[in-house]
Amino acid sequence: MAIYDPFYAADESVLEIDYDFITATEVIEHLQRPKQCLNRMWRCIKPGGYLGIMTKIVIDQEMFAHWHYKNDDTHLCFYSKETFVWLARHWQTEPVFEGKDVIIFQKQKF
Repeated sequence: MAIYDPFYAADESVLEIDYDFITATEVIEHLQRPKQCLNRMWRCIKPGGYLGIMTKIVIDQEMFAHWHYKNDDTHLCFYSKETFVWLARHWQTEPVFEGKDVIIFQKQKF
């Protein structure tokens, strides 16, 4: 097990290791470069391994206008189900939505 956080545990050597499972719990809304960071996490997943993400998901534009979650100054990015479907296609996998805030991706075995 390894921990990475750019502010509190910035040891980037843990990003050069392959993992069976990576979790990003209440993390991806804080990313300044989400595409780069998410792809970097995905590259660290072993074939057959999993990436689990937990974040609040945008339902629609009307609800977004009144959503308290967007008012947190540390929240830079917001995601919809369509975003995770797009990521899954990009990564050649399928998203599994667990409950309302968890998305799990499994990397194909080659």
